[in-house]
Amino acid sequence: MLKSSFEFLVRRKQTAVESPAQFIAAAREGLSLQTSTHAATWHLGQEINWAADLNAGTITFNLPEQVTAVAPIQVVGTYNTADGTFLWGWDHPSVSVPLRSHAQLAKDWGRANRLANFTSRLVACSEEEAWGFAAVANEPVRYFVCEA
Repeated sequence: MLKSSFEFLVRRKQTAVESPAQFIAAAREGLSLQTSTHAATWHLGQEINWAADLNAGTITFNLPEQVTAVAPIQVVGTYNTADGTFLWGWDHPSVSVPLRSHAQLAKDWGRANRLANFTSRLVACSEEEAWGFAAVANEPVRYFVCEA
């Protein structure tokens, strides 16, 4: 399983014949495989707690047996479960410019593909759709415009 996960993690380009919906679905699959790989290798999902330090630009996971994992963070946005809205990180007042770069890439991809949910600052959406935003932002720099 790990081999297939790592094979998918090699960044892929959106092809001209691939629709935005297909690209989002493939990005979701890639994010799921990436998450599974992290769960299998360093036990993501078993953390005692975690904390994001937006000043340092890191996320810290405290795991059993006094193991700590620290990694750089990008803020795609925030999802409000109370009203079902997503505020993009590329224009979030609490997110510094260096932590917005992947959100900005998703916005650029959305602009190129004429997708308002990626270019509007605040979006009414489901949590499932918000995970799609995160998946696209997880696919760095290699975006192409889909042909309509």
